[in-house]
Amino acid sequence: MKNNVYIETYGCQMNFADTELVMGILKSKGYKLAKDIDEANIILLNTCSIRDNAEQKIYSRLDHLKGVKKNNPDAVIGILGCMAERLRKNLIEEKKIVDLVVGPDEYRRLPEFIDLAYGGEKGIGVKLSRTETYDDIIPYREDGLSAWISVMRGCDKFCTYCVVPFTRGRERSRDLNSIVEEVKSLELRGFKEVTLLGQNVNSYSFEEKDFADLLASCAKAAPSMRIRFTTSHPQDLSDKLLNTIAEYENICNYIHLPVQSGSNRILELMNRTYTIEHYLNLIDKARKIIPNVSFSTDIIAGFPTETDEDHLATLEVMKKVRYDGAYMFKYSPREGTKAFQMKDDVADEIKTRRLNEIIDLQQKISWEINQSLIGKEETILIESLSKKSDEFYSGRTDSNKICIVPRNDSYNIGDYIKVRINRATSATLFGEPI
Repeated sequence: MKNNVYIETYGCQMNFADTELVMGILKSKGYKLAKDIDEANIILLNTCSIRDNAEQKIYSRLDHLKGVKKNNPDAVIGILGCMAERLRKNLIEEKKIVDLVVGPDEYRRLPEFIDLAYGGEKGIGVKLSRTETYDDIIPYREDGLSAWISVMRGCDKFCTYCVVPFTRGRERSRDLNSIVEEVKSLELRGFKEVTLLGQNVNSYSFEEKDFADLLASCAKAAPSMRIRFTTSHPQDLSDKLLNTIAEYENICNYIHLPVQSGSNRILELMNRTYTIEHYLNLIDKARKIIPNVSFSTDIIAGFPTETDEDHLATLEVMKKVRYDGAYMFKYSPREGTKAFQMKDDVADEIKTRRLNEIIDLQQKISWEINQSLIGKEETILIESLSKKSDEFYSGRTDSNKICIVPRNDSYNIGDYIKVRINRATSATLFGEPI
């Protein structure tokens, strides 16, 4: 049991991709992966620091793990990821049960840190690297339909509210050929969809090749797979990238393009490096180049000094763009960022009211967009049984919408099928196979 590892993953898709990387590293050193926490002697939490709420979840989980440590004093408990880099001192000194703290650029040394922990020392590795891309590490993935591939690490944008450059370091891109080989190998294993990940994929750069080149190479290398990507930064979204999406049928017509705020004043305070006019022009251009393109976004409510006028500007942008979906949050100060030095002067009840108005508007828009799809045909990838009933399958459209269809013997999980949409809510489509 000494070599049995159990990993819990919190936060973004990047963290899930990192967990697969960590599992690849540990398996190559003879560690076994436990399906259940009770079977493990090494418990690792792969953490997120993007909002305070994410960190509080980990602190709460650590309190729960005190019982595990009490029953098994030899158990090694470790924190990986963004929170490890950001809060190493607190975690080691205050949470006495934490034996190792390893940041996103030190995963290669994890076996060494585990050995230190077994020897009674604290294993700490939180240095950030300007070169580490884990290009030569094969992530451990169980067979499935969808996979995430991290194509670059870190970020150079330094948005004033964001901890990523401090927890994940500066931008560096993986070798294009190694990514293409990984995509090909996933297709051979029967995967049907891959998402290329980066904090800002638009700034991918390897030997004079940009992200559009990478996307085209992946689309050509695995023609039977759907190719998705996230996240895009509006400053770097090129015409070349839009034309590449339009050119290849297996690149999804779906772009996640965070706007964060509809106010130029707030965008400047956020150091977002674009104006709303530039952003809306991008949306218009994308719609001309890519028929049926759909957009999702990120929006922050209650950034420091945000006025009702700024908030109304955000609602206006939502009405103009008409996003298919959005990730919507209240502003949460992050220590170490520039915005942390600004006064968090929007009262919590005002943040909550503004956030609720954003959510209500988005639900209305999503409902209206989905109603317009009734009677239309969509191709879906069947991913699983429906959560509510084994009589139905759940699939996903090219535009990333969940679609529920009746289960029958003529198709299975992993199949692409054509459906006609006959009903819709703001979050879900319902269809019949054609």
